[in-house]
Amino acid sequence: MADNMEIDSGSPRGVKRKADEELNQASQRIKPLDQNVVNKIAAGEIIVAPVHALKELLENAVDAGSTSLEILVKDGGLKLLQITDNGHGINRDDLPILCERFTTSKLKAFEDLTSIGTYGFRGEALASISHIAHLTVTTKTKDSSCAWRAQYTDGRLTPAKPGLSADPKPTAGRQGTQIKVEDLFYNVPTRLRSFRSSSEEYAKVLDIVGRYAVHCSGVAFSCKKYGDTTAGIATPIDATTVDRIRLIHGSSVASELVELSFADRAYGFKAQGFTSNANYHVKRTMLLLFINHRAVESSAIKKAVEQTYSTFLPKGGHPFIYLSLDIEPSRVDVNVHPTKREVNFLHEDEIIERICDEIRVNLAGVDTSRTFMTQSLLPGAKVPTAVANLGKENGPNTSVSSREKQQPQKPYENNLVRTDAKLRKITSMLPPSSPDLSSKKNLGGPAIDDVEYEYSDREHTLCRLTTIKELRAEVRDNIHNDLTETFAGHTFVGIVDERKRVAAIQGGVKLFLVDYGMVCNEYFYQVGLTDFANFGAIRFNPPLQLRDLLQIAAKNEKKLATKECSPNRMIEDTESDFNWDEIVTLVEQELLSRREMLHEYFSLEISPMGELMSIPLLMKGYMPSLAKLPRFLLRCGPNVNWTSEKECFRTFLTELAAFYVPECLPPPRPQPPATDAESCSSEGGDPCLQEIAARRVYLSHIIENVMFPAFRARLVATRGLLRGVVEVANLKGLYRVFERC
Repeated sequence: MADNMEIDSGSPRGVKRKADEELNQASQRIKPLDQNVVNKIAAGEIIVAPVHALKELLENAVDAGSTSLEILVKDGGLKLLQITDNGHGINRDDLPILCERFTTSKLKAFEDLTSIGTYGFRGEALASISHIAHLTVTTKTKDSSCAWRAQYTDGRLTPAKPGLSADPKPTAGRQGTQIKVEDLFYNVPTRLRSFRSSSEEYAKVLDIVGRYAVHCSGVAFSCKKYGDTTAGIATPIDATTVDRIRLIHGSSVASELVELSFADRAYGFKAQGFTSNANYHVKRTMLLLFINHRAVESSAIKKAVEQTYSTFLPKGGHPFIYLSLDIEPSRVDVNVHPTKREVNFLHEDEIIERICDEIRVNLAGVDTSRTFMTQSLLPGAKVPTAVANLGKENGPNTSVSSREKQQPQKPYENNLVRTDAKLRKITSMLPPSSPDLSSKKNLGGPAIDDVEYEYSDREHTLCRLTTIKELRAEVRDNIHNDLTETFAGHTFVGIVDERKRVAAIQGGVKLFLVDYGMVCNEYFYQVGLTDFANFGAIRFNPPLQLRDLLQIAAKNEKKLATKECSPNRMIEDTESDFNWDEIVTLVEQELLSRREMLHEYFSLEISPMGELMSIPLLMKGYMPSLAKLPRFLLRCGPNVNWTSEKECFRTFLTELAAFYVPECLPPPRPQPPATDAESCSSEGGDPCLQEIAARRVYLSHIIENVMFPAFRARLVATRGLLRGVVEVANLKGLYRVFERC
């Protein structure tokens, strides 16, 4: 059977031919491509779709000083793409070379690219279009007595009919230029078959026209389909930017816009635009980005803006942004993409960060309340009530009106969420185990509302350190979206265990137990990154001696080291006798040598004489336990990597966050029933117990009213916090259990 099979004697596919076989074949010489092939290849790179041809024509019309643009489209621009403007027009003597490649009036030398201020500069748009479509140009200048019409094919003038002259023909016309593109991609059938539908291409045409209509103030735009009486887009010449957004994108977004306008001389740019506030959100981000008046795309800017809005908008909501950046031309490289869709510019990360900071500040300043539409009842109208007992038999004549049927159904009880923090909490049902908050002054505790703050005139410092940006990026990359949303919309229930630092919060219809010590540690670390070099300061009057604080910490560590089992030991000591005085001296010298850096970046001020003047303030309204200050200073010696910049910032902020975490308090002693007169002296008169009781009341107030509201506003929950959050109840699950019972 194998003998009867036909075997292909040719070389098998996928097998490399040998060198001697190559020598037997004709030598493959390098030859230049035909100029017509070169032009078609270039045209395919520049004009990918009808929208790209229209974009080039729009930019040429605006460069010509036009104040009115009329666009006519047929079959999505594949059959007809016509644009008429009232600009300066084209001189009759320039028409013969109009569609030749690299002919332009906007660029003379390569160095001019560093100061280019127009849309076009290469002179390839009309040439590329003429190689893949039938192009007709009708133009008239101000000084010309008539208009001139010329037709082009493959970059050259062609006669309107065979046998006629190819020279431009005089015709009637108004000042400006009309360019008609017909049968686009007629000689590139593969590209023509790749377009799925004309309606999809027309939608892209409307998108690009809408972008330039919003941006080009002082220019009237009109775009419509061939044969239609109404325009898809129409903007008058005197319309403001907000009016143009309203005409193109609707009143819902135009009424919720926040103006954006700022500049930065250090990076050589100026930004203007409008962004939507928290009352408006859509399913997809709408970003109208212009850099030096050129419509471009930037995934970096889009991603950063979306991340900024994630803390203001609900899940799945995205913003509307119109942003115009004017950057010094010498800092921008516009010649990086065939269709000019992308540009490169210097200091991209810093400019993006400034944009996001400005958006964040503007949103925080205006979105103090949400807006909802309401309907007032007319006089004598009845208050609508929910439809009830629909399933009961009320007789044969029972009927429900169509108006009642259209009312929204009342949600089931297992989907109801408590959102009013003034309602009764679970902690109010438990017997009081500590004195009331009103008695904190009698207990000698810190006065929560009596703290005085002084505001300095120091300007905000813009952090440009790469290491800090990398540390911030690590936090963003480690984000857990569901947990972040839970904290952003949670309701505080109460503190469950002060010794284990456990609190209960409600997220939606779920109840969680949270290790608030772990959450505080992550939160204060993130505050250290976001407010880097811009901390407030807690000043000591009189100053504290640094060496005395270190000796106190060393004494406590020495006591812990003498115990057989000491999980809290800071330094592993393998020797029986350890010189703690030497450790104190080394740590003191290290802190003194770094005092300028600590003061500049962390507001930790140490005088040359070794006096501790101030420590950083991370949260207004909260005073960390100063009993932890000696140990924090001592840990800054061995636990901070002072040799590497990035690790130094990471480890120091880690120790600073640990210092700010609320301390564990011993459980309160059980108290017998006492009268009101004895309630204030229930701790037996022991000053230490009174101080602990006062601190317990203070922390309970701070955790509920300061820390957890801060978590709602700023916390980026990372995956590591999953170990400290446990779901203990689910309303829907509880209803299933009750239904079985």
